[in-house]
Amino acid sequence: MTRPRPNAGRLTASAWLVAAGLALLAGCAGATDPAAPPAVSDRTHWVPVVDAAGTTRMMLARVCRPDAAGPLPVAVINHGSPVTPGLRRDMRPASCDSEPARWFLARGYLVMFPLRRGYGASGGGLAESSGPCERPDYVRAGIESARDVDAAVRYAISLPNVRRDRAVVVGQSLGGWATLAYAAEPHPEVAALISMAGGRGGHAHAEAYANCRPDLLVAAAGAFGRTARTPMLWVYAENDSWFPPDLVRAMYAAFTGAGGRAVLAQPNFDGGDGHALFYGPGGSRVWGPLVAAYLAGQTPGG
Repeated sequence: MTRPRPNAGRLTASAWLVAAGLALLAGCAGATDPAAPPAVSDRTHWVPVVDAAGTTRMMLARVCRPDAAGPLPVAVINHGSPVTPGLRRDMRPASCDSEPARWFLARGYLVMFPLRRGYGASGGGLAESSGPCERPDYVRAGIESARDVDAAVRYAISLPNVRRDRAVVVGQSLGGWATLAYAAEPHPEVAALISMAGGRGGHAHAEAYANCRPDLLVAAAGAFGRTARTPMLWVYAENDSWFPPDLVRAMYAAFTGAGGRAVLAQPNFDGGDGHALFYGPGGSRVWGPLVAAYLAGQTPGG
């Protein structure tokens, strides 16, 4: 373990059966892709983050490096949040054998899984809290999440034998919302931004298809769209019980209507709740072709 350093157009897709439950805990994701090469190294690092008060905090991150000639492109993958808030302290970064890690490793990417402030060993208060369900502040929460994403990206591209100009940022669920908020800031070293079922406030009061103030979520998507410049890919399964299709389309309309650029893919999903698609066993057979096509068209900074 590296010790802390205090300063240191819409698409459709064919359906595949994905045998997965909800995979919101960052360490819960699934099955392997037998075509993927093993990582040469699986190491944890401590990533410095400067908070809003100017204090340096530390985030735990897993770095998976493939057996491939460099310099390597970087993929920073951002986690969601557990259904039960009390489980945040038990979270760990996803493994190098998880579905998304193996997909990116097989394509020669160095993969980082940062664990944001307030989760697991990163500890501290939950900086990205959006507040009470009746009056959430999704913009402020997104900005705090993006602070951690930015720190993770900057650390990842400072590692040896990596490219500094082709970083890919991916996020699932709350991590997808973090990626959306991060898109609103300048990031010339980033080539692509992918939101996998991104959002906030889902399963309000423990009810499927219920959201905390969806009107404010839509408005926040529009606020981020006003300054977003890199074209994004949004992937949401049609049967996602956290962010159902009508809400997703409203968020997309607000984001693109404000000036943001994105492609929205809403593939069919036959295997359980669609919110589990990204980490679910075999899920990359659904999202992989969409991501591959999107990445092929991207250049640094959009």
